[in-house]
Amino acid sequence: MSIISKRTAAAALAICVALSGQAFAQQPAPAPAQQRKPAAQPAAPAATPAPAAPAAQSNRVELIATQPEWTKVCGKDEAANKEICYTTRDFGQAADQAPVLAVAIYDVKGDEQRIVRLLLPVGLMLRPGFRFSVDKGAAIEGNYEICFPNGCFAEARVKGATLDTMKKGSMLNVNVKNQVNNEVIFVVPLSGFGKAFDGAAIDPKVLEEQQKQLQADLQKRADEERKRLEGAIAVPGAPPAAAPR
Repeated sequence: MSIISKRTAAAALAICVALSGQAFAQQPAPAPAQQRKPAAQPAAPAATPAPAAPAAQSNRVELIATQPEWTKVCGKDEAANKEICYTTRDFGQAADQAPVLAVAIYDVKGDEQRIVRLLLPVGLMLRPGFRFSVDKGAAIEGNYEICFPNGCFAEARVKGATLDTMKKGSMLNVNVKNQVNNEVIFVVPLSGFGKAFDGAAIDPKVLEEQQKQLQADLQKRADEERKRLEGAIAVPGAPPAAAPR
């Protein structure tokens, strides 16, 4: 199983706005009875304009790498009898937090197209798919493939020109929609990607050690968070429970 399939994800955003108002008018005093004219039919009330739809919001989320560098992994697909390499990295909002998003670019030997595969957070709208661009370049569309409790896989197929742009680019902009149809833009740094993609693959033993270390770090953070929460709910000044005899 690839690195990108073992990461956790984070949640989404929501915004709401409310407006209100009121108005009032005075009527003139009626004329004496002998001077009264037939009452005019009251004018039809002016139609109340329909409330304008709220403007779509755009939320920009700057991410940082949560791994020291991009990792290139290669192996052979026995079914297709082809060598496949992928270059991947995880990204989050802080180095000491779980990743929010993972990126992997797959290169199948002999194929002209490459696959840009993302692991995105759950809670996003699936039907529009996603779009991504390098720096201020043209957007490329992609689709969701499958979702799991920890995130959703999405991918797009690109050719050499797009790959070259990614190698030279500085930022990858990933556009998605959240539950309230607002746009969320994940901004991912591309620094070091080109060197890793063109370089040698990591030794499988080194990769295994990195994965073990990562799992140990995640477990340590989980234990520290559990202890912090247990301490927060403890009753101040309460005597310790007596040890059973």
